[in-house]
Amino acid sequence: MLEFFVLGRLEARSVHGGTTLRGSFQRSLLLSLLVSEGRMVSSEALVQEVWGEDPPGGVGNALQAHVSRLRKKLDALEPERTRARLVGDPHGYQLLLDGATLDADAFARSVREARAAAPEAPGRARDTLRAALLRWRGPALADVGGVLCRSAAARYDENRVQALELLFDSELALGNHAHVLGELREACAENPLRERFCEQLMLALYRSGRQAEALETYRQLWSRLTEELGIEPSPLLRRIERAILRHDPQLAPPGPRTSVPSVPSVA
Repeated sequence: MLEFFVLGRLEARSVHGGTTLRGSFQRSLLLSLLVSEGRMVSSEALVQEVWGEDPPGGVGNALQAHVSRLRKKLDALEPERTRARLVGDPHGYQLLLDGATLDADAFARSVREARAAAPEAPGRARDTLRAALLRWRGPALADVGGVLCRSAAARYDENRVQALELLFDSELALGNHAHVLGELREACAENPLRERFCEQLMLALYRSGRQAEALETYRQLWSRLTEELGIEPSPLLRRIERAILRHDPQLAPPGPRTSVPSVPSVA
């Protein structure tokens, strides 16, 4: 089975070995085909991805040459395969993904599975998400590519952030508020305007007996939102602040066999 990895350094591996593409042109070419998820990509779009706004003369021949080199590298990883994985026609090129895997796709599937499991089985959701997050070996599509790759990178990064939110919800539903404080602080630092992480950190701090820190977390986000964006925190975040101030019972940790929403809806 051929495996492609884009959640970190770009790699392709099979039982016959692996290849790491070092040239920026071939990396951009392979990434553009991978993020298109098996669809045909026009030659014009690939030229834009690989060379940007200033392609060289004879760029059509240059593209064909890079495609030929990439095809040979991929064919070497699957000597038993009878059909080339990278195919083309007069309009463009296509990377056939039959029988191959992409780590970004596997990650997205795991997040969907965890989301479905979370309401009734937060422990299973937690385990699925922690295993999935190990797939990330660094920034996705960090150094190459044009519009296609940048759009895919934004999509992958959003999937990762949503996976973290769901992970913290699951941990809080399991009563592990003290256990995830460090991770929540890190998530807030990396995403300083993401209100969901702030909500979760406030709740984890409050449940850990650190009411003053929970309220300070709210004040810090309030300052960032008003100073940088000119907006107020969301109504939900403001309700949680008020609930903390009055020690609302709904903020209490779940019981031993109770599965409750990680951030309660408080009046």
